[in-house]
Amino acid sequence: MLKRCTAWAMQLISSSFSQVLHSAKKRPTKKFPKGFGRIVNLVLLFAVIVVGIMAYETIKEGISHIFHPSESTGFLINLVVLLACTILEGSVLVKAMKEIVHETGQTATGLKIIPTAVKNLKSAKAATKLVFMEDTVATAGGLLAAIAVVISHFTPFHQAEGIASILIGILMFVVVGEVFLDNAGGAIGKSDEGMHLQVGQRIMSDPDVHDIQVLTVIKEGDNFHVDAEVELDASLTLAEIDDIRDRIEDDVLKINGVSDVVITFDEVDGTIDWEYGDGR
Repeated sequence: MLKRCTAWAMQLISSSFSQVLHSAKKRPTKKFPKGFGRIVNLVLLFAVIVVGIMAYETIKEGISHIFHPSESTGFLINLVVLLACTILEGSVLVKAMKEIVHETGQTATGLKIIPTAVKNLKSAKAATKLVFMEDTVATAGGLLAAIAVVISHFTPFHQAEGIASILIGILMFVVVGEVFLDNAGGAIGKSDEGMHLQVGQRIMSDPDVHDIQVLTVIKEGDNFHVDAEVELDASLTLAEIDDIRDRIEDDVLKINGVSDVVITFDEVDGTIDWEYGDGR
């Protein structure tokens, strides 16, 4: 069971996902002006459905083994395979944690990578989050399965393997729930509060901007689309406003993940709409 889960996950991530990520980074076209970033979310939604089915089957097999316990054969082979798979999954998990640290702009070495990666998991790319969560379950599940095999072999408590299967299935369902909710929002197009604040403060840091009337930051796949209406002094000329627009757009595009920016203007109305400061 665990071997099948591991094989499926590695095959999905190594073969299919590289092509999906390549397609998601294609430039926008006239037919798809917002680009192809949501492909990542759609594929991940399909992936978690498959994982959900596997989790259900894993729990069902575990319940069956508890009510009809039997000692597994090939103890040494099972144990060696489980430990080998656990080591392989653990190495991939370490790479995923390093990637999270890199994607979120953090710096950490040694054991500090673990808390840093966990702390910044929500800010990582959708694909990296899936790899991290899947390999966390696979590594923990491998250890649980190995312990259960040892207990079942050296004691009459053969239900241990069934209990381990149920626990692994529950962990898989946790991954399904977390990844599904995250990518369902991305597929529809959801706002990002953290990026919303960062973009707003970046715009407000411009010396000519008095206020932000409307700011929308939509996440599609791994990209962010920014649409903002800012207030400027009514005495500015069109040439000056055009220079300000270029300056703001260039500045916001420097933020990691922002793919396009649309800035519109209005005159100062005396009412403060942006209440979060300018980040300076």
